[in-house]
Amino acid sequence: MERVRRILYAPPLARAGYLYATAVGLTLGAVLGTGRIRRVDGLFVCTGMPTWAFRRGGTCVGGVYLTDRNADARVLRHEGVHRQQWKTYGMMFPLLYALAGQDPLHNHFEIEAGLQDGNYLAR
Repeated sequence: MERVRRILYAPPLARAGYLYATAVGLTLGAVLGTGRIRRVDGLFVCTGMPTWAFRRGGTCVGGVYLTDRNADARVLRHEGVHRQQWKTYGMMFPLLYALAGQDPLHNHFEIEAGLQDGNYLAR
């Protein structure tokens, strides 16, 4: 994984991808969400999203967390780690996440973000 990180990590390109994804996430949150957009520890949180707009309990797009109502402190801590992953990998993150697999118990990005905080394991 470290070798892949060195190859793919290009700060200006990753930052541009992160900012683009954040703009897309904010647009989706503003257009589709019914809740107030708030900022928690650098993460934009958009609630009131239709459930077809995300998988599982919500999704992080750049620096934006899109969800219907799943936004307690533990989940936001988990999504904050995904925000950092977006900052590291930029637009490569969705591809790398997909390659890591759909099972959160074996996906290293979910493990890094904390399976308990993400409600994948009981506390």
